[in-house]
Amino acid sequence: MNNNDLVAKLWKLCDNLRDGGVSYQNYVNELASLLFLKMCQETGQEDDLLPEGFRWADLTAKIGQEQHQFYRNMLVQLGTDDHAIVRAIFQNVNTTITQPAQLTELVSNMDSLDWYDGESGKSRDDFGDMYEGLLQKNANETKSGAGQYFTPRALISTIVNVIQPQPREIIQDPAAGTAGFLIEADKYIKSNTDNLFDLPDEDQDFQMKKAFVGLELVPETRRLALMNCLLHDIEGHENDGAIRLGNTLGSAGENLPKANVILTNPPFGSASSTNITRTFVHPTGNKQLCFMQHIYDALEPGGRAAVVIPDNVLFEGGKGADIRRDLMDKCNLHTILRLPTGIFYAAGVKTNVLFFQKGTPENPNQDKDCTKETWVFDLRTNMNTFGKRRPLTEKHFDVFVNAYGSDANGLSAREEGIYETLGNIFAEGETAESLSEKAHKENSLENARFRKFSRDYIRDQKGDSLDISWLKDLEATSAENLPAPEVLAGEAMAELTEAMSEIYQLMQALGADDVAEGQKLLVAEAFGLREQEEQVSGFRGGELGAQAQEGEL
Repeated sequence: MNNNDLVAKLWKLCDNLRDGGVSYQNYVNELASLLFLKMCQETGQEDDLLPEGFRWADLTAKIGQEQHQFYRNMLVQLGTDDHAIVRAIFQNVNTTITQPAQLTELVSNMDSLDWYDGESGKSRDDFGDMYEGLLQKNANETKSGAGQYFTPRALISTIVNVIQPQPREIIQDPAAGTAGFLIEADKYIKSNTDNLFDLPDEDQDFQMKKAFVGLELVPETRRLALMNCLLHDIEGHENDGAIRLGNTLGSAGENLPKANVILTNPPFGSASSTNITRTFVHPTGNKQLCFMQHIYDALEPGGRAAVVIPDNVLFEGGKGADIRRDLMDKCNLHTILRLPTGIFYAAGVKTNVLFFQKGTPENPNQDKDCTKETWVFDLRTNMNTFGKRRPLTEKHFDVFVNAYGSDANGLSAREEGIYETLGNIFAEGETAESLSEKAHKENSLENARFRKFSRDYIRDQKGDSLDISWLKDLEATSAENLPAPEVLAGEAMAELTEAMSEIYQLMQALGADDVAEGQKLLVAEAFGLREQEEQVSGFRGGELGAQAQEGEL
């Protein structure tokens, strides 16, 4: 049975659990534990990873109440295991299945599945791909928490393909979620090295144990990420694994190793947070702006980064402008990709990808005037709105990838233009050919999707705002092209949220901290967010983040 079929069948098994009150999120956690045990059996790794007496066969040998009690004890034992990564995966893990019959049914059904594809067994990568499919399935089914900021796999794959991570590079995701970016980077490297067999033994060991470093704030998400990495043969450090637990905007972020490549989707939401305990050059309560500072500071000279950020990072004034200037001084911000709407499950969130290199190609240690020009690809204006009914695919990024070029640092020869991409919308009577012909006759690029802007223009004409757009929005003039009402409502809510955030920071700057905190609590109570605030803020703007943000899930 192929992986897609297995994912569908495993997900189907959750119906009975949902009837018993087990949520999608908890179901993924339950499957993670059971799938790990099954994987160890199928790949013959039980002797290396699991203690005797606490393996898949020991679990399936029991049923009902005896099995349920054994499973609970099994989770406790594995949470104190001698193997550091196994211990980290199962630490403080409890089952949310309260009815023994449900556990027996789930285990029996999993055991009866055909885990083979033809005559071949499943490898760890097969189980890893299966696990990735379950995480994505979870994000597709949930519209809050884990699912709302899930980084689409098509986007992650596109980013990795243009950044081109290489063997022996330190690759970091400071908002790892479930490690989607790191997993995709590992797949890219393996695909170009015959699954690492082209590399010397020392380099293979480096890739498995040192190349990938992530940091995740939420323990449950980190657990899913650790398992995701281990299923893909990314072991990481013998004590912490590939994904560390901690706060990037605190001391844990300062202790991350310098990186050659950073790929990330930091958590959305610009409200001031007590989680910001580091001292940054440009202090701000906006978490995304703090993440930006961490990213360009954590890059090795000559290192490269791609980061998914919402629109407010591009235009926020005050400290926001200072940080953008600092970024363009210390890095060559060579490309901005304006992303389509609807690709994140939080309606109304408008996002971009910034691509930059630390220093300049000529002098990686340069820290002034590194950005000379920035290319902007608009994949948002006059594009279809994406979502569950119209999924985003890698084909939607093909034109951007070609325009970006083969050089990972944006140094390929580029040409302004491009008038058509998959999913674009034209005005009545217009075509890509007619727009291109018009541009040629009038020597104008007003309808092109790919343009370059000098550093002088960004400074003098835009006031160091990177919110650069030029295409006439057909949706503004045609009711026929308007997004769905829930998308419009979501955009309105997003704008209100940003306005409230800026007012909050203004009140703090004026010394009215108590009043600002009081108003913040009132808003939180009105939306029932107080108990969820820390959990939601920790989820990625990558991956269950999707989390839902990777990497990333």
